[in-house]
Amino acid sequence: MRWWPFRRRPVVSPLHSDDLLLGEERLRELAEEVMVVKERQIRGGVILFRGDLRVEPGRALDRLLGRFAPFGYTPFLRADGDRVMLQAWPLVQVQVRSRPGLNLGLFVLTALSTLAAGALLTGVLDMTSPASWLSAGGPFALTLLSILGVHEFGHYFTARYYKASVSLPYFIPAPPPLFLFGTLGAIIRMRSPARDRNSLFDIAAAGPLAGMLIAVPAVILGLGWSEVARVLPGIGIHFGDSLLMRWLVYLKFGSLGPGMDVMIHPVALAGWVGFFVTALNLVPVGQLDGGRIAYALFGRHHRVLGIATFVLLLALGGITGSGNWFFWAALLFFLVGFHHSPPLDDLTPLTPARRVIGVACLILLVLLIPPVPIEFG
Repeated sequence: MRWWPFRRRPVVSPLHSDDLLLGEERLRELAEEVMVVKERQIRGGVILFRGDLRVEPGRALDRLLGRFAPFGYTPFLRADGDRVMLQAWPLVQVQVRSRPGLNLGLFVLTALSTLAAGALLTGVLDMTSPASWLSAGGPFALTLLSILGVHEFGHYFTARYYKASVSLPYFIPAPPPLFLFGTLGAIIRMRSPARDRNSLFDIAAAGPLAGMLIAVPAVILGLGWSEVARVLPGIGIHFGDSLLMRWLVYLKFGSLGPGMDVMIHPVALAGWVGFFVTALNLVPVGQLDGGRIAYALFGRHHRVLGIATFVLLLALGGITGSGNWFFWAALLFFLVGFHHSPPLDDLTPLTPARRVIGVACLILLVLLIPPVPIEFG
């Protein structure tokens, strides 16, 4: 993650510093196998070639990857006006030693923290009785961990399919007093750039769509175990309804009378959390899933969409009076930022079917966002 959204890229130096000009000449010879080089330039440690491709971008990238690698460079293809720019960055494939023990340890801690959260949410306050909080918190924890796990492994297996370097999921535990649901979610680390916009889109969209395959049935099942009761003012926690959640509640219970609300079962509550986490991930900003989808759809224009979304979140917080959106907007600004690294091949367009699914993901974001996520009392 970036700590400052407007931070400039650092100046890099080539991995082979014997003779940069000689290296540039050799890379130019290799580049001319796939493109007619019209201009060349050295900018910092990056070697740039501008011209016209002799072959289609995917084939050009295949040839350049193998030919540039022995010199310690990675090729990036992008449009530059009516020509093509080939950027040779002094990068190598990141090799990081896998530490499955850390992943497993974080998962166990997250399982314990979500168990405690589920028990507290169902009113079990005696944490000295493992059996009581295990039975009370188990349905919530198991459902929520399933949603998060399927979401992250959707990213993981799709990335592995495209031979991208990716870590196993890291679950993030959070003690219930610090965070209501016992977890801050889960993440995976992409250690290599995506090949093209199509693979970038598939990796990004696979997580939210896979997670929804668990979250929607969980909500439907949990609503079957929920009850409608009169709400006493000033008591309890109210979880706001998104459009999708409101529709599912209506299908089960019909119109609720004045002063009535659903006393939600822990399984349905975990599904609600799954909806909310999916919505946050689909926000089209930076390196979030939605930001990656936006880049695949709109290319370099994704930054404008990200900044507009940031402003809309602030507006949503002002209109609803919910501080949740100011907090999330601040996290996006300071921790995520509006930057997104391009894929290796930024020329091959997104397929029409993926464009339709991408628009559907943005619509799903609207259906999943509750105007006021959580209210106390």
